[in-house]
Amino acid sequence: GLPQPCSGRAVSDSVCNCSFNVGKSGAKVFSGPVADEFGYTVRQFQNHQGKWLLVGSPWSGYKTNRKGDVYKCEIPGSKTTCERLNLQNSVNVAAVNNINTNMSLGLTLIETPKTSGFMTCGPLWAQQCGSQYYYPGICTEVTPLFQPLPSFSPAIQKCGGPMDIVIVLDGSNSIWPWPPVVEFLKKLLGSLEISPSNTQVSIIQYAVDSAFEFQLNTYKTKAEVVNAAAGIAQMQGTATNTFHAIDTARKNAFLPENGGRPGATKVMVVVTDGESHDKDQRDEVIKKCEDAKITRFGIAVLGYYLRNDIDTKNLIMEIKSIASSPSEKYFFNVSAEEALLEIAGTLGDRIFNLEGTGKGGDSFQMEMSQVGFSAHYSSMEDVLMLGAVGAYAWSGTVVHQTAQKSEVFPKNTFENILEDRNDSSLLGYSVTTLVDTNSVFYVAGAPRSRHTGQVVVYTVDNKKQPKILTSQRGDQIGSYFGSVLCPLDVDKDSVSDLLLVGAPTFMSELKKEIGKVYVFSVSKGILTSDGSLVGPSSSENARFGMAIAAAPDLNLDGFNDVVVGAPLEDSNRGVLYVFNGDKKFIRKQYSQKILGSELDPKLQYFGRSLNVNGDLNDDSIPDVSIGAYGKVVQLWSKRIASVKTTASFNPENINILNKITGLTICTLFLFFPAVITCNLTLDADLLSYRAVSRGLFSSNNERFLKEDITLHSEEIPFTKDCGSDDVCDSDLVLNVNTSPEISSPLLVSFNNRRLSFEVLMENKLENAYNARVITTYSENLFYASIIPPSDGTEVKCTPGKDSNTLSCQVGYPVLKPNDRVTFGINFDFNLNERQKEARVSMVAESDSKEKNAADNTVTVSIPVLYDSEVILTRYKILFIIHLLSLTIEKQCPVFPSKVSTGNFPVSLAYLIVSLPVSTRSGNPLLYITGVLTDLVNPLKIGREVYTPSFSKESLRGIQELDCKTAKCESMKCVFADMDVKRDYFVNITTRIWNGTFASATKPGEKGDLPIGVIVGSVIGGLLLLALAVLLLWKVRLRLLKV
Repeated sequence: GLPQPCSGRAVSDSVCNCSFNVGKSGAKVFSGPVADEFGYTVRQFQNHQGKWLLVGSPWSGYKTNRKGDVYKCEIPGSKTTCERLNLQNSVNVAAVNNINTNMSLGLTLIETPKTSGFMTCGPLWAQQCGSQYYYPGICTEVTPLFQPLPSFSPAIQKCGGPMDIVIVLDGSNSIWPWPPVVEFLKKLLGSLEISPSNTQVSIIQYAVDSAFEFQLNTYKTKAEVVNAAAGIAQMQGTATNTFHAIDTARKNAFLPENGGRPGATKVMVVVTDGESHDKDQRDEVIKKCEDAKITRFGIAVLGYYLRNDIDTKNLIMEIKSIASSPSEKYFFNVSAEEALLEIAGTLGDRIFNLEGTGKGGDSFQMEMSQVGFSAHYSSMEDVLMLGAVGAYAWSGTVVHQTAQKSEVFPKNTFENILEDRNDSSLLGYSVTTLVDTNSVFYVAGAPRSRHTGQVVVYTVDNKKQPKILTSQRGDQIGSYFGSVLCPLDVDKDSVSDLLLVGAPTFMSELKKEIGKVYVFSVSKGILTSDGSLVGPSSSENARFGMAIAAAPDLNLDGFNDVVVGAPLEDSNRGVLYVFNGDKKFIRKQYSQKILGSELDPKLQYFGRSLNVNGDLNDDSIPDVSIGAYGKVVQLWSKRIASVKTTASFNPENINILNKITGLTICTLFLFFPAVITCNLTLDADLLSYRAVSRGLFSSNNERFLKEDITLHSEEIPFTKDCGSDDVCDSDLVLNVNTSPEISSPLLVSFNNRRLSFEVLMENKLENAYNARVITTYSENLFYASIIPPSDGTEVKCTPGKDSNTLSCQVGYPVLKPNDRVTFGINFDFNLNERQKEARVSMVAESDSKEKNAADNTVTVSIPVLYDSEVILTRYKILFIIHLLSLTIEKQCPVFPSKVSTGNFPVSLAYLIVSLPVSTRSGNPLLYITGVLTDLVNPLKIGREVYTPSFSKESLRGIQELDCKTAKCESMKCVFADMDVKRDYFVNITTRIWNGTFASATKPGEKGDLPIGVIVGSVIGGLLLLALAVLLLWKVRLRLLKV
């Protein structure tokens, strides 16, 4: 038997309900005419005769006439061809000039539950009104036995009410030649819808007098009127009494006895080639025509005037005064009689515009509406929604068709919400409804609204007045957001949970049309964005979302599903995606991806249309029908094997300090929709030595089936040890201090760039799990290292993904009550990012519930100064100068200096050099002869000749001549934008003046000697004299002895 479920608390519950159960084997492929767009739409259909696929072929009849049609394809049996229903020949509207040319029947195909049949539309069906062709669209319901019911066209145009036209024709002598005038009449009359119920025509010819050629009721058919006009001979005459003729026509032509009809539009066409001879009657006659509400066309034939070189100004002014206002719409002029034929068509169109609406051509509203471009039937309201994309100059609208009447909403219904400045939103490209408990919300897509597309949700009150409820816009230009709509009731409670919106031409960053399917949750008709489905890659065209269909619970898990087509994926071969419902949502990741090329290598655009409406092979599982280019594919859903796995743990909660636990796993297999049974008879003695199973699966002739599964996981709780409420209320306290040696402001240099903090974290209440300190710091800091706690508590710091963040895990996994942890965090200054302060912010947090967050945050700001590290070096050079008159001029002392920068660039620095240049009495000392730099030269060295002058001065008692004992001058050297680690040199050369230290004496001039020198010299001379006398006396004694 099947495995039995295990007892115990299940903490993990996984059901393999995302399996691939849309089968690819045994697919049935129906083929049809490729050129006829067979497969553009597809619908599943059932009647008492069997089960079918209905396939739209909107170009059926290509190339001669693309009327379109619908095919029926029989599901049972092996037949893969389909039978054409030939509905196109039955699509007509009574009492209308039907133009069944290229009407694209089969473009729209929906079920009609009320009649158990279906409906198809031809939005390009046309009707002819005179020379005009309108495209109001047409729809036809078909019975369950494929018999068409009478067609209907909610926007069918009324080809004018009764109109009485009188042509007032100038037949005077100046009209020449006459045959072109007759041809003009024939062409003009041929463009009108002439009949007793539509348009009647009368012609009156005039010259001097006026005479009726025929009255309004003389002829009944267009052919009779044209033949009568073809036989009109020219009256001739020497005068042109135009206003007499107009007045005659006014008084007599529209009388009932002459065929005039009450309520008919009155039109008068005046054709003349010359100024009237009775123009004095003009104002009175024209006023009477206005009072009679006669619309007048005036045609001036200028041939006679031009042939005789007569100014046409007065003639044109007169005919304009005859024509109704504005003259540009009701006045014509031609250069000759032969040119009348050229304006006949235009004149007929303008008359027709009056005929069709009574207001002129600018009033067209639903004439090109293409009703039936999309369709949806609401069973709750018994309302058929029909999209009319061409209404109001392609702004679009929606028509609500009921058994009683058609509601065509006016342009201003959606004008404000669409913000349609260019009348090209195409509202009605797709239509559907959202269902609430007792309400229906109508939805219409406008894929070109403001180029990004829009979805509009509205309601209709008891007075049949629409009210806009909400709207959503696409987020990419040209994506065709809103071209496909699919409501989804996921949990089968008859309330719409989601609205899926297709944007099939959404472009990827690689400029590929990958397409996109937006998901909106629904609440009382309000749409809320819920992301998008995951589809094709961005590297190829796919048009994912060109077709979207709700699927009634493909995998039998109790929730409805969705299938999405991507007809351009896989090199235009096409792909089908299956997405499974889950409660009230849809899983964004697809559960199955089916390539069309796997089913038939010749398939193209597989997934262009979709329908999943029911079970077609009687296995109680919904089956999927997919349209392709010239083909339709029927896939069969497979039975479900549901595998339910439960796991129980002992103990049920894991103790984080003792992580050993027991695990018991139980698996339950359930088969849907029916139990799969297999009878197997085994002879145990036959080939008993073989241990290999001889049972095989028929689908692959293997002993196993391999399919991808989706794994589900559940959390296993940990033991929290936080009291009876099992809620951990922690109270973390954070204190941060800087190192004592850090001053404020802090001087940063290359050798002093460390910034350290002491961090103390304390927990005053219950366990704090995963306690951590989150640090953010300014750009001028680098995280360097941590100083771990001295008590061995583990602290692990990890830089965050965002720059300048650090997360330090403290005492993992739990910081217990009254635990205190002290550790250090070191930062280094980023010398390339200099700021005026260093800022560090730390926050203590944990996974527990914090009772007091006020003391969890600390922010530290430290002012910062940067050491410029500029060094001045002066080279010591000893100069010994001998004050000799012959060499003094060549003595030139040199003072070299070097300025060196360090690790920081310096924007501005000054070097001030002071030199003694003269004594206190002004005698020159050092004269600067050169500075080896071009930066400064305040003394203008080398530019001016300097001639010194001297004065008598005593320097006694002065040992050094410097800025204290002599007069100095300073020189400032400016260093701007100094580079890092570079030397700058300044060399100063000088000259010493001889005259400052000694004076030269001229011959015969007294020397200026000090008194002390004189006294010393006298005493010295006396001593020398005494010594000489003594020596001479001793020599004399020696000589006497001898």
